[in-house]
Amino acid sequence: MAKPNGSSQTIIIKKYANRRLYDTSTSSYVTLDHLSELVREGRDFEVRDAKTGDDLTRQVLTQIIFEQETKGNGALPLNFLRQLIGFYGGGAQTFLPAFLDMSMNSFADSQQEWRKAANPMSLFEKQAKRNMAMFEQGMKMFMPTLNKASQNEKPNPANAMMDFQAEALATMQAQMQAIQDQLKDLASKD
Repeated sequence: MAKPNGSSQTIIIKKYANRRLYDTSTSSYVTLDHLSELVREGRDFEVRDAKTGDDLTRQVLTQIIFEQETKGNGALPLNFLRQLIGFYGGGAQTFLPAFLDMSMNSFADSQQEWRKAANPMSLFEKQAKRNMAMFEQGMKMFMPTLNKASQNEKPNPANAMMDFQAEALATMQAQMQAIQDQLKDLASKD
């Protein structure tokens, strides 16, 4: 598949023990800022350990985010970070990556609309509210106390996407519960 810049090649970045990054496509050492620019350009790259060949892409991308956050360029709200940390090790951790990926893709698609709009802030606010409502609905599916509090709320028919996603999450949760029940039954027969 072609990338936005027309290139279909994945750039291989080698990471050495001294933490230096080497771009094999340009035969030069690069910085995390360079990798940030590649992301903004839509260029695909993988970071590999120079010695073992292990994929370090996730760790390096996380490091870029960490450095941006510590420089005061924070894009991640404190409450979001706390909630994200809370999902590690829990049942929602399995579904969270797909949910966040879908949300970020929706956000990226909306950027085109914002650029064309006369008042991009109003579109931004609407999208932020939709994303937050979608995220809260997803959280309610995995956190029973929030789910019980939301049972009295009526779904918003104006947002079919959110309803679809909530239904999909509820279906997955029901399937997980059925599997857990089957495992308990099998364990009790032993």
